[in-house]
Amino acid sequence: MSVPAPLSQHRPAKAPRTSPTTPLVVLVVSAAAGGVAVALAPSGARTWALTVAAVAWVCVAAAAIVSHRLVQRARRTVAAQTSETGRLKAQSVQLSAETAHLVNVTLPAVVKRLRDGTSAADALGSVPPPSDPQLGRVVHIFAAAVEEGVQHAAALDGGRRQALYELNEAAAALERLAQETLPAVVARLREGQSADTVLAELDLPRLPMVRTPTESFVRELAHSERRAAAAQVASARALSRVQAKSVSMLADLRDMQERYGEEVFGDLLKLDHSTSQLGLMTDRLALLMGGRSSRAWNKPIVMESILRGAVGRIAAYQRVRLHCSTTAGISGFAAEGVMHLLAELMDNAANFSPPIDEVHVYVEDRSAGLVVTIEDSGLKMADAAMRRAEEAVSGHITDLASLQGTRLGLAVVGRLAVKYGISVNYRPSSRGGTGVVVLLPQQLLAQQRESVSREAAGR
Repeated sequence: MSVPAPLSQHRPAKAPRTSPTTPLVVLVVSAAAGGVAVALAPSGARTWALTVAAVAWVCVAAAAIVSHRLVQRARRTVAAQTSETGRLKAQSVQLSAETAHLVNVTLPAVVKRLRDGTSAADALGSVPPPSDPQLGRVVHIFAAAVEEGVQHAAALDGGRRQALYELNEAAAALERLAQETLPAVVARLREGQSADTVLAELDLPRLPMVRTPTESFVRELAHSERRAAAAQVASARALSRVQAKSVSMLADLRDMQERYGEEVFGDLLKLDHSTSQLGLMTDRLALLMGGRSSRAWNKPIVMESILRGAVGRIAAYQRVRLHCSTTAGISGFAAEGVMHLLAELMDNAANFSPPIDEVHVYVEDRSAGLVVTIEDSGLKMADAAMRRAEEAVSGHITDLASLQGTRLGLAVVGRLAVKYGISVNYRPSSRGGTGVVVLLPQQLLAQQRESVSREAAGR
């Protein structure tokens, strides 16, 4: 930026010289006038006239000399004042130029160096100092203030960066905690590990504000899991006793059906079906709680007996129509599970269809295994309901708290399907309702021979 150059200092004006001509003329004229006055005076008064003229001339001469001196002094004073005024103007112009240079060049240069990290002393040493002491003091005060401001801004920026770093670190720790750590904690605790073991093996967040509540959460969750596991074990044990009692009651009822006549056979058959339904309910709860079915088979069961055993366990058994022509059977280790799975699906189809409509069950041989289709004539399931049913039978729902009371059977179907590798899929039925297609894989099948028993597995 251009800076106006300081103007050259004015030379002091010379005092004007006073010419002595005027006082001499005044003296000559006054002397001549006095001589004339003396010459014209009477002879008797000439002495007096000469004296008066001499005194008057002396007075005029004194006045002329005094006035001449005063005029010279006044002129010298004016000249001195004029010279001082010029000097002050020159100083003012020079000060203005230095101020402009200070504002436009010096101070921006000092600010730039201070922002680059230079100290105030080094920044001031790199620029020419002003000639005026007051301006120099202003520059020093300005540099000190800017240096303090720069240092304060640097400290604030450092604090901001540190806070941002800690915030990002905390956010990353929380994200890792939510997406990796906590799911792993829940999985390990549900496997039976203790809280101390889990905490020792996990990589917990380093930040105390995140680590402390995480440890508290893990310990509380471990306590809850122990309580839930204990309750589940106790429930499974109680249900196993109920299962054993229901099996015993079924055996007694069938013995009574053989011993008594036709007059009580219908009542005994009704009690038999009620007890079978009770057994289905207890098996359902036992499977959900990690238990096992109440019965097991050590030899293959033909598919027709599997279907009849499944139908005999539901309340609406009279509305189910079976269409089975296969001679294949189910291996003993999977017979009870397949029977329970089909019973749950038949019961669900009967419950969600009109009470006067029938439920049809078809069995077909395929190269991939046996295909069992269960169709009802109820209302067609909405897309959302079908998606929920598909999710339930997929076996992905393992949390008992998320199960609805009316959907426990489908959750059992999902667990059994995962256990035995069975495929269960929903589709619209040709009868207007909903169809369920169950694929029993080849590893569950035992091709029936004449030696295979066709004993009914529960009526």
